[in-house]
Amino acid sequence: MSLFGRLTKSPRLLSGISWGVTVLFISVLLGFAYWKITPQRVSAAPEPTPTQSEEGAPASLPVTTGLDAGAQAIVRQIVLKTDISSNAIYNIVEYTVAPGDAIFSIAKKYNITPETLFWANSKTLQDNPENIRSGEALEVPPTDGVYYQWQQGDTLDSVASKFKANAEDILNWPGNNMDLTNPIISPGTFVMIPGGKDKPVDWIRPQVARGRSGTSSMAGATCDGPIGTGGFIWPAGNHFLSGNDFSSSHLGIDIAAGLGAPIYASDGGVVVTAGWNSSGYGNVIMIDHGNGYSTVYGHLSQINVSLCQGVTQGQVIGLAGSTGNSTGPHLHFEIRLNGQYVDPWYVLP
Repeated sequence: MSLFGRLTKSPRLLSGISWGVTVLFISVLLGFAYWKITPQRVSAAPEPTPTQSEEGAPASLPVTTGLDAGAQAIVRQIVLKTDISSNAIYNIVEYTVAPGDAIFSIAKKYNITPETLFWANSKTLQDNPENIRSGEALEVPPTDGVYYQWQQGDTLDSVASKFKANAEDILNWPGNNMDLTNPIISPGTFVMIPGGKDKPVDWIRPQVARGRSGTSSMAGATCDGPIGTGGFIWPAGNHFLSGNDFSSSHLGIDIAAGLGAPIYASDGGVVVTAGWNSSGYGNVIMIDHGNGYSTVYGHLSQINVSLCQGVTQGQVIGLAGSTGNSTGPHLHFEIRLNGQYVDPWYVLP
């Protein structure tokens, strides 16, 4: 008998099948409704990796879309930063020499070495640092090194070698304004050689007292004691003159100092003279620094050290006055090297 015949002969069987189909249909409907209203969980897909097509060409990457609504992300502000200071100076500065200026004091003002300043003005100064004159215009380089006028046949490598510098530093110095891809420099162009070194400068030019120089051949005692540092500090609180400058007729400088102002040892050493001098110094102190240098402090109102006493740099050794051949309170200060006189401006900071 066929299946249809069996169903028509058995109403109970037909009814069961109908109920089963109905339950199945309702289950499907409920499942579909539940799927629609339940949030879907999507697992993070791995980042796609480039693949090769059969022909060997790289396969194109899938197009990425923006973030879905509700997704969270970190937003970072872009901050631009530069290492070049707006106050940086890359060009030559012209400076007019004022009364009392020296190569050392001008160089200190611009935070460069005295050698750098001298090399840049060697023609103006005629290769002699003593030729600096008030009212004269000097060129002040922006950094330590050599300010050089390019010559025919020069190359970056040859100039760097000549001045013991680095060719890359010359090329990259902003003030030189060089084309990094084609660094052609025309003869006559002035170029900064950062870190370069020219010929040594003979700062110290000892002199011998001649005629009525206002100094004497004071030798002092022979004593043992500490040796100086080789550097000097100002022996008074003021760093300017109140009288005579250094010259062939006055082999020292008269530093402004009021009556009773403290006077300091310009460097460490041992006292070889301390007392009255009849040659014009009045109350005077001489310190032997044990390295060929000695310093002299004249016209003192008071002496605070004794013969053969060791002193340190900056120690108070006496008080300013106007004793001896003097018309008013000040400090007569000398620096001597192996018995000859040195211009103090070249060694004082």
